[in-house]
Amino acid sequence: MTETPALPTEWRPRTTRLVAYATAGAIILAMIVLAVFVAPQFTIVDRVLMVLFGVGLAWILHMLARCRVTADESGLTVVNAFRTRRLEWPEVLDVTMTAGDPWPRLDLSDGTALGVMGINGAEKKLAARQVTELAALLKARGEAPDRP
Repeated sequence: MTETPALPTEWRPRTTRLVAYATAGAIILAMIVLAVFVAPQFTIVDRVLMVLFGVGLAWILHMLARCRVTADESGLTVVNAFRTRRLEWPEVLDVTMTAGDPWPRLDLSDGTALGVMGINGAEKKLAARQVTELAALLKARGEAPDRP
């Protein structure tokens, strides 16, 4: 039996954040170097746009790296790449993640499902532990059914 984690608690992917921020830094650095050493026929505007393009790509990577799930006394906050959603405990019926899924899915009381990008399926052992902890919290706090 998994012990219910203390609240508040937060789950985030480790590898995704590391790769996203390292890639973002490399892209920005590469675009700066490119802007400095590009052929002379490129104007200052072209060079600035190259760097801004790199910053735009870095922003997209940041949005992917910021994904997380936070649990507190009143419910869950799911921060996905471009949307944040606040859920009260009774709104969340179950959490499921099968082998090969990129992230778990929350089954909600309104009949919809919500992907949870803050738990990354590529980090198999970490993801399994995080899903188990979340399921334990749902059982203790929400309307989740008993698991076998």
